[in-house]
Amino acid sequence: MDVKTWRFNKLLFSFGFLGIISIIPFISKLLETHSIQLAIPVFLLVLLTVIQSSLMLVLMMFIGSIFSSKVGLHAPVIAAYAEGQKPYSILKSQVIPAVIGGVLGGLFVLGFMVVLVGYLPEDFIRAGEKFTPPWYSKVIYGGITEEILIRWGLMSFLTWCCYRLTQAKNSVIQSHNYLFAIVLSAFLFGVGHLPVAFALSSEVNLALVVYIIFGNAGFGLIAGYLYWKRGLECAIGAHMIAHLVILSFL
Repeated sequence: MDVKTWRFNKLLFSFGFLGIISIIPFISKLLETHSIQLAIPVFLLVLLTVIQSSLMLVLMMFIGSIFSSKVGLHAPVIAAYAEGQKPYSILKSQVIPAVIGGVLGGLFVLGFMVVLVGYLPEDFIRAGEKFTPPWYSKVIYGGITEEILIRWGLMSFLTWCCYRLTQAKNSVIQSHNYLFAIVLSAFLFGVGHLPVAFALSSEVNLALVVYIIFGNAGFGLIAGYLYWKRGLECAIGAHMIAHLVILSFL
């Protein structure tokens, strides 16, 4: 691994780890509410959670580093900074798409919520209000860490898999590879939220499943497109803005 690649990965991990740190107070609070049922100290469980999340971050970070370049996906701002260049012109080109994508994504989630909220289990709604993460965790972890995991790691890998299965080696990568990866990674992102949703409700119904999967996947389509066309930082910015839009209405 050369110096530039090492600097790039170090920067990417640092940004992702900020998100992990931001959820520590929420995890501690969540575990303390069940402290009577726990056989080991809360601080140890928090530490194990941080270690597990960090290992997952490292894994997806390196998967992304390996496969993103093979399919023409990039994090141009971080790469420019790692190479000692000024990233401002690149960042400037990402601002407007990130704002548009973030606002549209946030409004989509809000609209989806309005349509389905009347059909969601009452205990899920109450638990969601009680155990919701702080706003900064949603913005930092959701905006940065989740994008590194889902877009940089998973989507890059899925794009490469689709390319190798549907095209000859060294041929020009066609758009269907990216579209497949965008849709599948967004869907898996939504499915990944189901265990938490199920833990918050004793009455799982179809509306809850649809709300969790497609509410999250809907924005994932936007973020995936921005990652493809503008770079990882644009998807990160849009994700952060989407959370801010949602928070401003709730």
